[in-house]
Amino acid sequence: METLLKRIADRARGLALNHGDSAEVAVTKILDELSDAEELPFERELARNALAVLSGFGPLEPFMNDPAVEELWMNEPNVLFVNKGGRSERLQIDFDAEAQRVVIDRMLRSVGRRIDRSSPFVDAPLQDGSRLHAVIPDVTRMHLSFNIRRFISNKSTLENAVETGVATLGQVGVLKRALLARRTIFVSGATAAGKTTLLCALLDALPSNERIVSVEDTFEISLNKPDWVAMQTRPASAEGAGEIDLRKLIREALRMRPDRLVVGEVRGAEALELLVGLNSGIPSLGTVHANSAEHAMTKLMTLPLLSGASISAEFAKQVLGSTVGLIAHCVLGANGTRRIGELKTVRYVNGDLRFEDAA
Repeated sequence: METLLKRIADRARGLALNHGDSAEVAVTKILDELSDAEELPFERELARNALAVLSGFGPLEPFMNDPAVEELWMNEPNVLFVNKGGRSERLQIDFDAEAQRVVIDRMLRSVGRRIDRSSPFVDAPLQDGSRLHAVIPDVTRMHLSFNIRRFISNKSTLENAVETGVATLGQVGVLKRALLARRTIFVSGATAAGKTTLLCALLDALPSNERIVSVEDTFEISLNKPDWVAMQTRPASAEGAGEIDLRKLIREALRMRPDRLVVGEVRGAEALELLVGLNSGIPSLGTVHANSAEHAMTKLMTLPLLSGASISAEFAKQVLGSTVGLIAHCVLGANGTRRIGELKTVRYVNGDLRFEDAA
């Protein structure tokens, strides 16, 4: 079966290159030729697998088509890690080093990116909205390593959060009141703790007449609102020009008359521009990678100092303490369950921050 699949894929690739046929047409021609000369077992499966080799994700195709898969990665040939529902599984698959290079190159060509010795790292959005990060030797010790974070259309609501045990009725009530009062809310947590899912649920609860402008490194926010502008960063070209980072996007977003500014993840010097927006009275929502609600606030106060601007830590504390209404901290359980572990109000009192349980 494997040898036959390789024959079909190799011949179809030749047709595609020499005659300009699409992958589908080329595979169909080869199967028609072979079926005249021999009995083909599992013809439909052969066609599907050959197309995956030619134009899809190769052996990764079933996992990329599985809506339950949130993330997948490889550190060496033939060993795949798949994350579903916050839990990871190690699988043996037939995906050697040469096949990896072919599939990764195909993914990158489709979005106009490349990876080679001069650019050994790449972080690229794929056509389906997923995000690919890859790195090659000699930055890695021996093998190409890649990670694909799936784009999953998020239909989360605060009601669903209660049904799935992510939030309590009391927590949802506090969050809704904070949204209606136009308070700024940050969602904190570790990797895969459900920060973006909760953020999308909060956005879903906003009034439909609000203008929402969101900025992200890669599109992950999913939202069904009539007045929503979504923007993502853009890396520099091979010549080193044309980069658009989060700082630039937030500055542009502030010129677009947002009722809410949404930052997919605050993790660098763009926190200064966010601080400017908050100080201008624009309520915001966003996520931050942190170990607790208080740690998230400390991080938000520290990140603006990385910008190199002449601002004091006290100024950052005062602005954040007087504008941030709530921090919802998500936790990931050992069994893969996700929930809001902390819901804290933030107040700036006599030059200090005070945190109190909100629900």
